[in-house]
Parts: sequence; C-alpha cells; structure tokens
Amino acid sequence: MHPQASLVPFYVSQRTIFKFAVDTNSIQIGADSVTRYIVVITNPSGGQQTQYEGICCDSFQWRLYGTLENNSWKENPLSSWRAIQSDIANRYQAALAQGAFCNFNNQEKSIRAILQSLNPKEFNGGTKPTNSFGEMN
Repeated sequence: MHPQASLVPFYVSQRTIFKFAVDTNSIQIGADSVTRYIVVITNPSGGQQTQYEGICCDSFQWRLYGTLENNSWKENPLSSWRAIQSDIANRYQAALAQGAFCNFNNQEKSIRAILQSLNPKEFNGGTKPTNSFGEMN
C-alpha cells in the first residue's frame, strides 16, 4: 500500500466532485517515454480507488496497468493506450500531464521538476510555461 506521507493532492477541475492524489514515491520516469505513477481517487462518500497508470507525453495518451483491490494489485489485462481527455470534469490524467509530467509533448525527465510542479500551492493542472515569464515559446 502507499504511505499517506507520499500522497500529494492535486487540482483537477472546478467541475469534479472527486478528490485526487498522486503517490510521489511511485513516480517513475521511464526510458520508454512513459511516466508511471499511482493515483488515489476519493469519491464524495469517502470511498477510494487506487490505480497504477502511465502517461505518454509524445502521443498524449494514458494507460491503466492495474488497480488495488483488497490490498493486492490486480493487473488490467485489457489495458490499452487511450487518448487523454482534457475537457471532462474528472480530467486528472490531463492535469498530471499538462501540469507536471510533460513539457508540452515531451516527457519531463527530472523528478525534482515534477515534484516542484506538484506543489499544491502552485499546481493548477495547466500547461507548464517554457520560461519564467510564463510565455509559451
């Protein structure tokens, strides 16, 4: 399971009724251009779902590798790459991709930069600017 200390809540959208957190200890920046992570989704009644996923910045897609059920991981055998939706209420993959895991369509290679981007005081799930003036080159 994941220790609570490494769970960082992140902003997804004004329209969502769910809460989202990423286990920062689980973030892996893969040499295959996929960033893998564990996300915890909490519904309004407090129920939680924990998922192991990957995001590919190059193609702006995500994949569900498995879910935590009764304290053990269950692989998703039907897992396939799916387009990241950025215009839906529960757009958490888009928030993670645009706000932390990707620099536009390139994978962020620095775990330190990802952790800084996930800072709850600054994270807005939007596209990361390419320079300190917030301008997109």
